[in-house]
Amino acid sequence: VQLQACGGGLVQPGGSLRLSCAASGSIFSINDMAWYRQAPGKQRELVAAITSGGTTNYADSVQGRFTVSRDNAKNTVYLQMNSLKPEDTAVYYCNAQLRIRSWSPNLIYWGQGTQVTVSS
Repeated sequence: VQLQACGGGLVQPGGSLRLSCAASGSIFSINDMAWYRQAPGKQRELVAAITSGGTTNYADSVQGRFTVSRDNAKNTVYLQMNSLKPEDTAVYYCNAQLRIRSWSPNLIYWGQGTQVTVSS
């Protein structure tokens, strides 16, 4: 199983970016999917999460600016980031809680991370 994240880059304050993360390989089902971020010298923190049914959860710092969504047919989760601020600068990681077989336990897999830099 692999999670491939993409869409990061350099953007000016107030700008937008859209991240995507696709899960591939032997997958039976995917439950929760989420985005985390880690800024230099800081701990990794949850940014947004979405259940298989579409229920979402956001960090207070991004509420109203970021939107998490998913396409279950494509095993892909997205993060639309608007009104970006310099403090949003970080490496963004996706993860997915999934089963590779119907009898397998739920395990968490991580993507490789994509850099988001917000600077003028």
